[in-house]
Amino acid sequence: MDLVLQIWGGLFYLTNKILFALAEGKPKQTKKHIKIKGWVIYILGVPAWVVILISHQDWIAASVEAGGIPAMLLGLYNTYHEHQKDNKWFNKIVALCTYSSLIVGLLYSVIEHRGIVSISQVLEIGVMLGFLLGSYAIAKNNPAGWFFFMLMNLSMAALMLLQDKLVLMTQQFVSLYFVVYGLRRSRTPSCQEP
Repeated sequence: MDLVLQIWGGLFYLTNKILFALAEGKPKQTKKHIKIKGWVIYILGVPAWVVILISHQDWIAASVEAGGIPAMLLGLYNTYHEHQKDNKWFNKIVALCTYSSLIVGLLYSVIEHRGIVSISQVLEIGVMLGFLLGSYAIAKNNPAGWFFFMLMNLSMAALMLLQDKLVLMTQQFVSLYFVVYGLRRSRTPSCQEP
């Protein structure tokens, strides 16, 4: 079952990063359709990651994955409406969920482990910051989100290595390639692929 979860979570998250990266620099309508698929695939990958992380008592990372769903839904909403229909309440709810998730996951882990006492907790903090802030920035069409995704990928790859989850570690490094590609494409928006 563990291998199935690794393949499910890894494949869906990798596909999301590939779609996001390929969408950069595309014509508006093409970019919209690619990114909508990317957000949906991202959301569908969450359950596998949550189960894997909870099974290893990675409370910070698990809460981040679950707490990141509102940011993913905001990204889907904003992409669908081409960032033209700002919903202030939705934005506030997502910000509240994002910051609450950061606080709850961190506090639970600190209480459970009686402090920040392990390298896995430090890596989880990197995952937490990279995932939530990256997803939120990308949802708001801010290219800085790519930098946060880099932090997330590197932190999660190291965490998965510590837990002998080689499929997910490999997926994180492949995903990092597409994150770097997406960042480069986001910095040259006038570049259009055929």
